[in-house]
Amino acid sequence: MDNSKDAGATLFNYLNLIRIHQWIKNLFVFTPLFFSGQVFDNRKLILTFFTFVLFCLLTSCAYIFNDYVDIEVDKKHPEKKKRPLASAQISVRNALVLGIILFLSAAAVCFYLNNLKLTMISASYLALNAVYSLKLKQIALIDISSIAFGFILRVAAGGAVISISSSHWLYIMTFLLSLFLALAKRRDDLIVEARTGQRLRRSMGGYNLNFISNAISVLLASLIVAYLLYITSPAITERFIGRPMFLSAFFVIMGALRYLQITLVNEESGSPTRILLKDLFIQLLVVTWFLYFMVNIYFS
Repeated sequence: MDNSKDAGATLFNYLNLIRIHQWIKNLFVFTPLFFSGQVFDNRKLILTFFTFVLFCLLTSCAYIFNDYVDIEVDKKHPEKKKRPLASAQISVRNALVLGIILFLSAAAVCFYLNNLKLTMISASYLALNAVYSLKLKQIALIDISSIAFGFILRVAAGGAVISISSSHWLYIMTFLLSLFLALAKRRDDLIVEARTGQRLRRSMGGYNLNFISNAISVLLASLIVAYLLYITSPAITERFIGRPMFLSAFFVIMGALRYLQITLVNEESGSPTRILLKDLFIQLLVVTWFLYFMVNIYFS
């Protein structure tokens, strides 16, 4: 028996269990620091990095709990049945032990950061995910709203750790974007149900393809309008005098349309994270948008 291969397979299963690829979502904690123009403040950068680590631990802990609650349901899903718990590649006992270790590690990071507001936000995030796994994900619209609030809490945590009050525009656009992505994912769930003939989520009774297609179009339009209002607001025009910040809207609009194309044409919106990690066009738009702001905030 090749022990190195067994060890590699086991490590892969544990990385899959904690959803390490989903940690990219926690980059939202950096948004308050980035837009405040203080990325090169070493102290605040380190504090934000530890907050990122904190939310990675909390996110993985929440995923383990969700997989534990959904073991039987996941076994019926064409893709989710491959998850470590549903496929019995990792025992329930080992998964729960790992979850406890992650929780204690997150508590240690909170203790180190010594920020009461951040601790309260982190506790709220973990509680929201626990209630979501147990009940909220079974209720249409409440399920996607819970996901969106999770992203808002990430942004709030990033601001709390460095004592910055984030713009209301940042919260509005974060909420609209996360709702859009969550609905696109629900659309993919409906397509899977149509193919398998099995209802995989209790909340799916409150959705159909026509409703979701119209809803994501409304959210997409709202997101673009909100971004245009933000980028042309007095606060932005006064901060970036003489610089055409409105041009950044091109990257946002094209990125949103590309994701809509993936959702409605390709019908592959099951995992927003995987799309971001695999779709070159979206990656180029995100990087270009980031560099555009980076240059104007820090080097202009």
